[in-house]
This record gives sequence, C-alpha cells and structure tokens, in this order.
Amino acid sequence: MIEQSARGCGAQLLDVQRLRLVETGAPRLTPEERLAMNEVWDGLVRGNPSFFDGPVLVCAGAEREGPDDLTVSWVRTTYRHFALRRVPGSTSWLPSFFVAVLQPADDGRLLVGRMANSTAAPGRWQLPGGSLEPPEGDEPLDMRALYGHAARELIEETGIETRPDDLTFWNVTRAGNGSIGVLFRAPSLPAARLHERFEAMAAAERAEGRDPELDRIALIHSTAQLPLLVGPHADYLEPIVRRYEASAAEGA
Repeated sequence: MIEQSARGCGAQLLDVQRLRLVETGAPRLTPEERLAMNEVWDGLVRGNPSFFDGPVLVCAGAEREGPDDLTVSWVRTTYRHFALRRVPGSTSWLPSFFVAVLQPADDGRLLVGRMANSTAAPGRWQLPGGSLEPPEGDEPLDMRALYGHAARELIEETGIETRPDDLTFWNVTRAGNGSIGVLFRAPSLPAARLHERFEAMAAAERAEGRDPELDRIALIHSTAQLPLLVGPHADYLEPIVRRYEASAAEGA
C-alpha cells in the first residue's frame, strides 16, 4: 500500500508504465470531524471568498500490481474535504489526486508557474496542473479522461493550447503528504511563444475581473535553478526537474 504508508516521506517518482483507476467509497466522518471541517472551511471562505466548494476527486490509496503497474483508488467529494487537513487529530482526510504537465521550450528549458495569492497555495512554484474533477454522468475516469483534464489545465493556467492526443504520459509522482499526481509531457514550443500565450491569457483573465491561477511563469533547465524561484515549491517539483534534466542529458 504505497499511499498510506508513504505519508510524511519525501516526494518521489513512482516509475509507472500502466495506471489503473478504481472508484471507492469515502471514509465516514464522525460528527465532530464534520463540524470541525465545516468550521475550518467557513473560515477559509471568509478569508478568500473565491474558494468554491465544487466537486473534486481525492486519492484513497495507491497499490503496486506489478513492477510497472499502479492502481489508484479514488473518491468523489468536494473541496471542503481538504479543510480536514487543518483539523487536529483528524484521521479521515484523504490526499489530492491531480494531473500536471511538463511543458518544455524548444531550447530544453521547462515551464514552471507560481500560484497566485487568490489560490489555496499562494506563491507556490509548481508545474501547470490541478486536482481532478469527477467524470460527468456515466463517463469513466480512465487515462483518456486524464489526458483531457491535463490539456484543459494547461490552457487554463498558461494559455497554451495542446490537444489531448498530443500529450504523452510521462510518469506518476507521489507527494510527501501522499497525494498522487499523473504527469504528462506536452510538445516543445518556442520560449517566446510560451511567454506570449501566458501573457495573453493573464491579460484576458484580468480584463474579466479574475485573477489567473498562475501569476508568473519561469523557464528552468536544471535543479540548480530552483533556488532562483523565490517562495515555496511543491515538494514533487525537485525530483521531477531532476529526472527531466537527466532525460535531457541522455538524449543530448
């Protein structure tokens, strides 16, 4: 059982070739946990009215089925569930289940973004991406759905439009809190175009009275440049950049 036993450990890549997704039931909250969760959530919303208690998926576990296979169990809930992380003594909270996209520039650098102050992780540097949402109706949650979600996150956060079919499954990451992230790689684009698309998207969002989720992007080529990104980093960022850097060196 990878996810449960790994909480509190550092982030790592799991080297997955095949991924299986299985829906399961949510843990039952005690009345005390539910009350505390609602109190924390209401406080968060008062501090940031942009928080929305919409549908989201969380990770109930991740288990190896073979050396290259991973089965991820997921649960339907809402963003309010994440408030349980801030409830002392809660044992019912579940970590995130998300997608992220490696977007290279044609000079080999990798795009990273800084979360805006209006988000749940202000100032944090990470890859473009976000938590998964439940499939609509009878649609399955499968790899095709994850490709589509990754493409949507990329255009919403950076303005870079890429067809789901043009993405490549890259790997799976496990964050230090047990969150599972499915990683995709997008086709390389000129660095100037990446900046142009991001600036156009950010300007359009602000013109509509909304803050873009990422308030800044940067292009980096190695882990040596991570200290130049001032502010907190997603804990999975360093091992991903290290692997990306090594892969680029092997392909040189």
